[in-house]
Amino acid sequence: MIMARLRPLAPAIAIVLLAVAGCGRVVIIGGSSAGGLEETHLNVAVVPAVDSAGFFVALHEGLFAKEGLAINYTAATSSDTVIDQQVAGEYDITGGNYVSYIQHVVDDHQPLQIIAEGSVMQQGDQAIYTMPDSKIKTLAQLKGHLVGINAPGNINYLLTAAVLTENGISVKSVRFPTQPIPFPDMAGELAAGKIAAAALPEPFATAAEEQYGAVELADLDQGATQNFPVLGYVATKSWVQQHPNTLKAFLAALEQGQEIADTSRSAVEQAMESLDGPQNGQVPPVVAAVMALNIYPIGIDQVRLQRVPDVMLQFGLLRTPFNIGQMLGPLP
Repeated sequence: MIMARLRPLAPAIAIVLLAVAGCGRVVIIGGSSAGGLEETHLNVAVVPAVDSAGFFVALHEGLFAKEGLAINYTAATSSDTVIDQQVAGEYDITGGNYVSYIQHVVDDHQPLQIIAEGSVMQQGDQAIYTMPDSKIKTLAQLKGHLVGINAPGNINYLLTAAVLTENGISVKSVRFPTQPIPFPDMAGELAAGKIAAAALPEPFATAAEEQYGAVELADLDQGATQNFPVLGYVATKSWVQQHPNTLKAFLAALEQGQEIADTSRSAVEQAMESLDGPQNGQVPPVVAAVMALNIYPIGIDQVRLQRVPDVMLQFGLLRTPFNIGQMLGPLP
């Protein structure tokens, strides 16, 4: 059973976020004993956000090393940017949003398998924001206006589209940018009037509030996307078949990290503060202290994950129904 936790309210303090630039690498050296592992050094690309907190806790606390694994971690801009490299063998495991993984399976027939869930959205994690002097005071008033998202047709769009529809507003009546707006830049675009509203996750949401006085218009954790699964960990089906012992060790460490992240806020703060530089997801202590966290489940709940393609179909990101079971399979 997943237990929800109360989130502390952010105090009025100045928060400065450093943009994630490029892809950095951090090597965490594992133990010397192979223990029957097919491979002991893994290349793992993960989006450096609070959605990935369980992974970062496992890194910080040496849980992968205890399983005999050395993790070569790469910070991924998004799952969409690393899937092709993963299929080509550059990465063994990646972590990112489910929407992009599903799109690659459906459109490009990529042989991807979900090996673990990463995070489930909670209230306060993601919301639509406007400026305090904006004439837009309700979701209905977004009609005809440009709402900023970080990439066309991804989970940021999906969450926004779902909340609009849930509140009786046609998605077609609202405009979205055709080019990505990186999260670190979005608050500035909002303040400059280049977009009328912005869909922002933590910690960028808190930064927008404190730096520019942005105000929340609507929380994205509601209706069709309440408690929505956001991020998961994926490998190719052939890699899973060829590395059962290695995968078992990886999942053992990850599950411990998930459990700690789900029960200890301080462990998440310490893990994300300890990362090697902002390009790898390092969060300043002042940000870590107030950022909202997700739920970090253990294992895989097929019913919960099926919600993702179902909502994608509802809002036009899929043309036909998709069974998430196609991306699941036996695990060690």
